[in-house]
Amino acid sequence: PHPVADPTAAVRQHLARLAPSYAATFDAAAIARHADLAARLSPDNPVEVRAIAIETLHATSRPLWEVTIVGYDYLGELSAICGLLFAHGFSIVGGDVYTYEPGKGAEERKGGGKEAKRKIVDVFQVRAVSGEPGADVWERYAADLAGLVQLLQAREYRAAQGELAKRVAAAVRISGAAATALAPVDIEIDNDVAPDYTVLRISASDTPGFLYEFTNALALNGVHISQVFVTSTGNRVQDTLLVTDARGQKITAADRQRELRAATVLIKHFTHLLPRSPNPEAALLHFHEYLGELFSRPSWPDELASLERPEVLDALARLLGVSEFLWDDFLRMQHANLFPVVADVAALAQPRRKVELAADLAALLAAAADAQARRAALNAFKDREMFRVDMREILGHVRDFDQFSAELTDLVETVVAATASMVGDELAAQHGAPRGADGRRIPLAVCVLGKCGGFELGYASDIEVMFVYGGSGETAGPQPLTAHAFYEKLVTEFSRAIWARREGIFEIDLDLRPYGKAGSLAVSLEAFQRYFAPGGPAWPYERQALIKLRAVAGDDALGRQVEALRDAYVYSGHSFDLAAMRAMRERQLRHLVTPGTFNAKYSLGGMVDVEYTVQGLQMRHGAAHPGLRLTNTRAAIAALAGHGILSAENAGRLHEAHLLLQKLINALRVVRGNSRDLTVPAEGGEEYAFLTRRLGYGPDPG
Repeated sequence: PHPVADPTAAVRQHLARLAPSYAATFDAAAIARHADLAARLSPDNPVEVRAIAIETLHATSRPLWEVTIVGYDYLGELSAICGLLFAHGFSIVGGDVYTYEPGKGAEERKGGGKEAKRKIVDVFQVRAVSGEPGADVWERYAADLAGLVQLLQAREYRAAQGELAKRVAAAVRISGAAATALAPVDIEIDNDVAPDYTVLRISASDTPGFLYEFTNALALNGVHISQVFVTSTGNRVQDTLLVTDARGQKITAADRQRELRAATVLIKHFTHLLPRSPNPEAALLHFHEYLGELFSRPSWPDELASLERPEVLDALARLLGVSEFLWDDFLRMQHANLFPVVADVAALAQPRRKVELAADLAALLAAAADAQARRAALNAFKDREMFRVDMREILGHVRDFDQFSAELTDLVETVVAATASMVGDELAAQHGAPRGADGRRIPLAVCVLGKCGGFELGYASDIEVMFVYGGSGETAGPQPLTAHAFYEKLVTEFSRAIWARREGIFEIDLDLRPYGKAGSLAVSLEAFQRYFAPGGPAWPYERQALIKLRAVAGDDALGRQVEALRDAYVYSGHSFDLAAMRAMRERQLRHLVTPGTFNAKYSLGGMVDVEYTVQGLQMRHGAAHPGLRLTNTRAAIAALAGHGILSAENAGRLHEAHLLLQKLINALRVVRGNSRDLTVPAEGGEEYAFLTRRLGYGPDPG
C-alpha cells in the first residue's frame, strides 16, 4: 500500500470502507482527493465528477483523460457511468472501480440506510474516439450523470436504463458508425478466489461501448458490481469484476450461473444492435422482460442457440422497439408466437397464400373438441397470423403498403369466412337451418366495407362487416326461429367469437348497416334495397360508403346480387350531392379535429379529403364508365386518369398524397397503439422523432 502520511479522520474513515487493494492502487494524494469528494456527497448531491488531461507520449496522439467519479452506490450506476462516457464520445482505455465494503463503516453501524451510505470510487482513463471534445464536455457529462443517478436514487431503474439506452443509440446515430459484427465474449465465473464475491473474468474484442454493454447486461440481471479492473491490450479487453446478486450473496447455483452467462452475453450483443431499433429505450427494457420469459421455459437451453444468431437479435431489436403498446398489448401476450418467429427469422421472408391460411384454420377448427375450443383455436390463429404479417412489415420483408394491406386482407377474409361458417353450423345444429316456402335454405352473404373492402387495411384497423340474408322463412323444430331471428343470433355469435385485444385491433364494426346501431344486426335483402335505393332513407354519405362494399363469404349468388345492387345505387347516374359532402366535412372538422393540430384523417388535406374527392368522381362518372367501379382508392385514381377525368398531374398528386397519408396513419397507430387518435404529435418531441423514424425520414428507420 502507498503510505498515507498523517491521514485525516475523513481519509481514515474512507480507507476503512474499501478493500485493501484500493490503497495499493492509488497514491496518498489521490486517496485524499477521493475522500474529499466522498465527503461532499449528500442526498441532493449524489455524485461528483472530476477530469484532468494526461500528457501523452506522442504529440499526434489524442490526449488521455483521467476521470474520477465518486458517488453513492446504486444498482446500474456503473452502466450509467460507462454509457455516458460513450455517449459523450469517449472510449475507456483502463480503469479501477471500487465500492465501499458492506457493514464496515461507522455510518452503517449507527443505523444509516445501507444503500444510501455505500459509495463508489471509479477512476477511468479515457480517450476521445474522434476529434477534440468541447471545452464544457465534463460539465455536461457531470450534469447528465447526476440526472441518471437521481433516477437510480428514486429507484426508477427502468426510466434510467431507458434514458441511457436512448442516449447511447443517439450517439451512434450522430457518429454515423455502423454496428460492427458481433464478437464472442468469454466469461469465467470464479467463486474461490474472493471470500465475499463472485469473480467474473471477461475477455472480448474492444468494441466501442463494450463496458457499457457488458455492465448494462449485469445491471439488467440484478447483479451488483463491487470492484472492476479494466485493462486493454491491442484490440482486446481483459476485465475483472467482483460481483454479488441483488441480496449481496455470491452467485453459486449452477442454474443461476448458466442463466447469468447466457443472459449477459445476449444482452451485451443485443445492446450492441440497439441503434437499429426505432425505439432503443423500449427495445432494451422489453428484451430484459423477454429473457425473463425465456428462462422460465423448461426448454430455454435448446431455444438459446437460435437467439445467439446476430440476425435473430437484430430482428428482436427492431420488433421490441416498435412501440410500448405493441409490447404491452401484443408481444408480451404472445410469447408462444414470438419464440418460433425469432427462432426462424428466415421464414418471415415469404408471405402465406390465402389458400394455405384457409386450410390451416379449417384443420385447427376441425380438431377442436367443442365450441369453446374452436373459438380459442380461431383467435390463436388470428393473433398468430396477424402477428406474422405485422412482423414482416416491421422487418422490411413487405415490398410496399399495398402488399401489407393485401396480406392483412387475406387473413381477415379467411377469419371472417371461417367464423361465419362455424357459428352458422353451430346454430343450424341447435335449431335447424332457416328455409323458405320452397324448402331451400335461406342464403347469407357476408360483405366487408371500409378499409377491408378497399384492400387498404393497416396496423390496428377495424373490420367493417355487413350481413345480408335473402328471403323469409323459419327453422324446423319444436321452437322454430324466423330467418331474421336466426341470422340475428348468427351475427351476435360472430361478434362474440372474434376477440379484439384492444379497441380497433381486428375489432368487428357493424355500424354501416341500415340505420346504424339502431338497425338490425342482420339485414334482409329487401331491407337493404329499401334503405339504399334512390329515394330511400339512407343519408348520402351512407350510400357513398357502399363504394367499398365487397362480398367475401357465404352464398356466392347472393353476394353477387348485393354487389350488383351496390352498383345500381351508387352509380345511378344521378348528380352527386356535393353540398351533403361539404356539410359532412364541416361537422368532422368541428367535432373530430382539435384546433391548432393536424389530424391525418379528418383535417383539411387529410385522408378523408383524398377519399371523398375520388369517391365523388367515381359516383359522378361511374354510370357511364363501369371501369371506375372499384373499391381501392389508388386503383380508382388510376382509372379516373385512364378515362381522362383526372389529369396525369392531378392523379399523381392524389396518388402520392393517399400513399403518404396511409403510411402516416399506420405509423401513428404503431407509435400510439391507438387506432382512434390520429393527431400528428408536436414537432420536436420524442413521439415526433419516433414517428419520423417509422416513416423513414430519420436515421436507421425501423
